[in-house]
Amino acid sequence: MIEISFTIQFQVHAILKGIVQKAIAETTELKQYPTLRVEVGNAAFESLERMREESKRATLQLVDMECGYLTVEFFRKLPQDVEKGGNPTHSLFDRYNDSYLRRVGSTVLQYVNMTCASLRNSIPKSIVYCQVREAKRSLLDFFFTELGKKESKQLSKMLDEDPAVQQRRANLAKRLELYRSAQHEIDAVAWSK
Repeated sequence: MIEISFTIQFQVHAILKGIVQKAIAETTELKQYPTLRVEVGNAAFESLERMREESKRATLQLVDMECGYLTVEFFRKLPQDVEKGGNPTHSLFDRYNDSYLRRVGSTVLQYVNMTCASLRNSIPKSIVYCQVREAKRSLLDFFFTELGKKESKQLSKMLDEDPAVQQRRANLAKRLELYRSAQHEIDAVAWSK
């Protein structure tokens, strides 16, 4: 069961990775920034890998939870047929007769079948929750957080932009700020009259 779930997780991971690659390749805005495109791709793949690992942990936790219900104490409390040799004072082999052992085997088989059915339903839900839903919700959140911490020089390097274009943009931004400042002063004088 666990091997099948890991196979499903790998397949979901491969599909999500393919979707990311296709999205990056088809985003025309990223084509003009090859370094940024690589960074976005790497960040997305790192996030998908973290989500796959979280999915593995969740699957193992599900299996561990399901395995913990039947304990030795449960079988000790299972009723015995006293009239058929189930006298607790007898030796171990006399104490546990054939019908009791069949009942134990039947109980274990029922439990295993119930657990497998439960895991068959819950593991795919866990995979969707940990990988697909999480990828849809927050694939590049960490990347954007890290991007916000970078200096303008680092950001410029990621954009592979011509320094002359960068300088022109900076000059235009300064001029725009001067125009806005002048507009505010004109408006203040116009309203004061």
